[in-house]
Parts: sequence; structure tokens; C-alpha cells
Amino acid sequence: MTALPQGSAPGSTADDTAEAAVAPDITEVAADAETADAETAVERAASDTPAGPGTTDADTDADANAPTDAARDATPDGDESSTADTTAEPAAPEVSEAAAELAAQRELRARIEQRKAEKEAPIEAGAKLSGPAADLLAAVRAVESGEKSGAAFFAGPPPAPRKPAPTPVATAPVRPRAPEPARTPTTSAEALASVRDVLTRGGAPEALAAQVTGALGEQAADVLGADPWQLLAVPGVRPEQADGFARALLGAECRPDDERRGAALAGWILEQAALAGHTALAADEVRKSLAARSVPDPDTAVQQVIAEGVVLVFQDGVPQGAEEPEAPESGEEGAPPAEPVDVLLGLDRYALAEESLADGLARLLNSPVRDDGSAWPKGGELVRAVAGSGLVAHTGGEAARAESAAVVTAAAAAGLRAAGAAHTADGQRRLAELTGPLAAFTVAGLLSGAGPGRDADGALALDVLVVQDAPQLDVETAAMLVESLPDGCRLVLSGDPGVLGSAGAGRVFADVLAARVCPVVASRLPDPGPVGELVSGVGIGELNQVEAPGREVVIVPVRDAGEAVHRSVQLLADSIPRAIGISAEQTQVITVGHGGSAGTRALNAALKQRLNPGPGRFGGFDPADRVAYAPAPGRTVTGTVVGADAEGLRLDCAGSPVLVPKERVESALRHGWALTAHQATGMRWPAVVVVLPGDAAQGLNRAWVYTAFSRAERHLSVVHGVDQALPRAVAEVLPAPRTTRLAPLLKGLLMTAE
Repeated sequence: MTALPQGSAPGSTADDTAEAAVAPDITEVAADAETADAETAVERAASDTPAGPGTTDADTDADANAPTDAARDATPDGDESSTADTTAEPAAPEVSEAAAELAAQRELRARIEQRKAEKEAPIEAGAKLSGPAADLLAAVRAVESGEKSGAAFFAGPPPAPRKPAPTPVATAPVRPRAPEPARTPTTSAEALASVRDVLTRGGAPEALAAQVTGALGEQAADVLGADPWQLLAVPGVRPEQADGFARALLGAECRPDDERRGAALAGWILEQAALAGHTALAADEVRKSLAARSVPDPDTAVQQVIAEGVVLVFQDGVPQGAEEPEAPESGEEGAPPAEPVDVLLGLDRYALAEESLADGLARLLNSPVRDDGSAWPKGGELVRAVAGSGLVAHTGGEAARAESAAVVTAAAAAGLRAAGAAHTADGQRRLAELTGPLAAFTVAGLLSGAGPGRDADGALALDVLVVQDAPQLDVETAAMLVESLPDGCRLVLSGDPGVLGSAGAGRVFADVLAARVCPVVASRLPDPGPVGELVSGVGIGELNQVEAPGREVVIVPVRDAGEAVHRSVQLLADSIPRAIGISAEQTQVITVGHGGSAGTRALNAALKQRLNPGPGRFGGFDPADRVAYAPAPGRTVTGTVVGADAEGLRLDCAGSPVLVPKERVESALRHGWALTAHQATGMRWPAVVVVLPGDAAQGLNRAWVYTAFSRAERHLSVVHGVDQALPRAVAEVLPAPRTTRLAPLLKGLLMTAE
């Protein structure tokens, strides 16, 4: 798949592209040309010689002012005494006007030549510096020449050499590092006031001011004034809201065919697609979406946004860097029919991340793996595959995590620097139980500096990295992680392909499996117990009845959403602790969405009333409330409220203190007795209550059911109100496919390398 040059549209010619690229600058170029012609005329009037090839507009401008500025520059410190003495000398004989004009022209010509010679001569670096800048330059030259050492200019001893990263060894358990709270970028009061004024004039709420400045920067007021549809850059703003804002600001000038509207809508459509997991969209899909938003000419709008660089265009089926085969001439016998080429549109951030990730994975595959010469200990199929390849994919359920953790142990036994990473802090805890706490991290922790350290080149000091929960890797996170690995490092991507995909754009694990460019090892370890048997059946599309002598799996039928909420509260607070012996603190409720009569909001309100009633004096929360905190999109941390102060709300997350800034409490914090399956991905609990009210039938698919059911370790209760929609979803409804480019990019890179 090949990216077309930025600024070109499918079906457009090079001339059209050039004209579109130059058109916005025609007035500016014409003005520059008129100025240059006028300056050249002045110079040629004063000199018989034309301007040399090295003359620039700046030279011409300086030469035109030569009778004044050049004389001033020729005397040190701007001293004009020589010029003053010449003009004030009374004994000068009178000359004719013609002679005076010739003398002036000769003087002007000489000064022009002098200025040109000065510009063409080599420039001595730092010749015009003074003060501290000159002192610093002198110090640098003295150190470089060896006259003095750096210690003569900088107080204090030199820094100690950096210690190498320690080899992971098993020690006492350590608490997982708490995620750093996201800080809102500071914005000046003047910028906020200007944005509020524009929002008020457009009929938008002033409360959006901080989000607008965060999305558009300090000049947000000017940006909105020039293009009101840029309001779509703010998360949560809908096109109809942006249209109303534009009508209030522009009045009669607001039209559906405004080019600014088409460009903003195209970007918004691709951003919404990214939220659904796509890194690109078919051009036809973008045209259909634009037409649905009342854009009169979607084809022209698409070509316009491509020409302006708002989106990038790609051709599906053509590998990156490969030449397209020549099409046979029409009518040639035996010529196969030309296959249609899908044209994809994408935002640059995801396109660059996907191409960077493909390059990084290809680099790991093509680099000789690092080894100190020691033989790897005998192990299973996965250990043998990792010993001989720079990239390995490993698939399996919860039990298979032990196999990928064994790779870390085997690599450390071979004398290599090895570590494992999981998606969540709970996954890190389970990984640490298998590898030792010093070899287990979260992916976010590795990228933020909580890992094994960095080498001299800034890469992670690792020879082997095992990434569990690989399906949760979005393309941007995966690109940053792979870029952080040194040449020769082995990377193992391990995970369960049946769970829900990443919260961000991309499907990295599925694309690596589909590309078939590296060894793929499928685990044969089944998940134990009745819950494991039920989940295994769901994975192949079968909802089986399982034997549960210890009431490991319980089905609770309900008639409506109100009964579903009542039964869920009863199970969590009473039935499971009494009958199964698992406390409410170790039980998690999982439902389909946040809204609805049995969504997380309704369930959490009922559970709080039963388990921890209170006035919610800390922004709706009370001490001992169970909460879910999202420090970044796609990452959920569960904990309990400890207290609050002027800085924000303080949580206890698995023994680690976490501060939620007060400005983020409303947007990033929810009660956490009930979660969605997406939030629960990567975590497990001893007991799980899955709530399926009747109005949730449309949101069910096989991956959702598989993910929700597999969060339970020992007991699973299903509050069942969807009748036959559940077995139908397991058997027939698959997750919506994601449009990505990683698989063909990987194939194209490795094909080119071969």
C-alpha cells in the first residue's frame, strides 16, 4: 500500500495539484515580484553592472540604501563623523550637476561592490557577539582547543557515569507504580477570555473555553473567528452544533458548500473512525459520510481536503516503496482484468505511527538477535521460537500467560536482560507472580521511564521483551514501544485474540498475525474449571451448558432492566458473599454500556446506595467509594476514595496513592462497582456478575461476551434478560472489522528486503 504524494487526489493530474498548491499564494508571490523588480531597477540605475547570481532580495534592499546605511555600517559603533566631515567641508570647489551625478554614481557603485564582497567573504562565527554571549563563545572555543578544561567554567564535580540496568532478580514483592495524573496545559487568562467571547457570540457554552484552547492553542479565538467549524476539533462537539455556531458567527455567509466546512467535516469523520479503531477509511466511505452531512459535492470536498493536506491518501494493495506493475493494454489477449484498487484516506498521525511501527517490526525481524553465547535452557515451543527470532506472536487464553512468562525466566537464565509488560496494573501483578516483581511492568510504565533503564542510545536496556495483553496495543503506543527497543532485541507479542480490541486506533496484534511474517505459536493450555470451559466454547461460537457442581457458573433470568439492577445488587452484596464465600470487594459487575436503564450509571447509583451511602460531598464521591479512574484514554485504574483536598481527590489503587486533579474529577472519574467490558479488559476478579438487560441485545457480539465472561477467575453470575439474543450473538455476531494498513505494510517491507 503506497501513500500518494501529499496534495494529490485520486484522478487528479500533476498540473491540477500544482495549481491547487500555488493558488493560495498567488497574491503574495505577485507582490514579491513587483518589489524585487523595483529594487532591481534602482540598483541598475545606480550601477552599470547587473546583479550577480548570488544576489538575493535582502542584498538588493541593503544596496538600495547604500548612501546612508552602508556609510553608517562602515564606521565602528555607528560613528558617522567621516560622512559629516565630508558634507560640511567649506573649501570644496563647486562642480557641475553632471559631474556631481557621475561622482555619486561611482561612489554608489563602489559601495555596492564592497557590500557584495563582504557578503561573499567567509563569515567569522560570533564576530558581532558581545556580553555574556561572547564570553560563552570564548569559553566553548577554549575547551575545544584544549587550552582549558570544562571544570574551569562550570562549578561542581562532573556527573557520575551512568550505571547499567540491573539484571532482574527475585526479591520481595513491590507495589506497582501508580500512573501519573494527566495535567491540563496552562493557558493564559487573556486567551481564555478571548475564546469565551467568541463562544458567547456563537451561542456556544463558555465552559468549552478550556477544551477549545487545549485543542486549538493560544490563538484559538482567532482560529475560530476565521473558521468556526474548527470547533469540531473539541472532543464531543457534533457537526450540527458546529453548524449552529458557524451560522451565529457568519450569518448569511454560512453555506453548506463552504470549503472550510467540508475540510473540518472530513477531519472529524476520520477522527470518529479512529475512535472506532480505524487508522484509515475508504474514500467512498468518507464521501458517503460527507453527503449524509449535507455537503453538496462530496467528490470535490474530498479532492479539496487531499490537496490542502488535511488528509493523506493511500492505495490499498500496493506495498510501501514498491513500484506498481504496468497495466496491459486494453484488448491484449490473455490480459487478466485489472483488479480494483481501494483508495484509503487517513490522518497523518495514524499513518505515520503505522508506518513507523511497520519499519520497527521489520527492523527487529531483520536484525541479528542478541545473545551472550549461553545456551537457552530447554523449554517449550514458544521458548525455542523466541531463541531464534526477533519477533514472535503467541496466542492463548489466561492459562497461556504462564507460557509467555516462562520466556522471561528462560532468557534471564541464559544471561540476557529480559522483562515482561502487561496492559494494566492487575496484569502486572499477575505477571510478577510468575516472573518476579523486578521483571514485570506495565506498557505505560515502560514508556514513562519505570522500566529497566535505557542504554547510551536511549533505547530500553533489554534483550528480550514479552508483551502480554497484546490485543490492547493501539498503533501509536505500539509504535513508541517498538521504537524504544534496540537492534537485536527479541519481542514477543502474546495475547488472547478473542477479547475486545484496543481502545485506540489500530489492531496491531491481529495485523501481525494476519501478515504471517514471523513465527506464530498457539498455546494448547485450556483455561481451567467450568468458567474456562464456558469461555472456550464462546471463543469458537458455541454457548454450551457446563457442569458446575460448586456453583461456579450461575444464570439468573430477569424480565426487565429494573429487575436486572435489583438482582445485580443482591448478588454482589449478599448472595455471592454468603453462598460462594467471595466478598463484595472481590466481585465486579460488568455491563454493556454507561447509559441505559441498567448501564454503569444506574448500577453504580444502586450499588452505592446499598454498599456505601453518602452525600457525595467530594464532587459526588465519598470516602470508601469504589471508583474507576482513566488517567489516559483506554487505560482504567480501579481503587477506592481516601479523601480530598485543594489539589483534588485522593485514591488508593491497589496500595498505591493516586491524585486525581480537581479539574479532571468530573471527566476522568466514575464509580467503579460496575464497569463496561472495555474498561475491564486486562483485569480479572475472583467473582464477576455480567448484566445483560433486554435493551442491551443490540450491543452484544462474540468478542464482548468472551471478554466479559473471561474476567471471572472462580465464579461467574449472568443476569440474563436478552433471551435468544445471547446465543445468537455468540454464534453469529462478530465485532465490526477495522480498516488498517499495518499488515500490507509489513508484507511490503519484508518483500522488498528479500
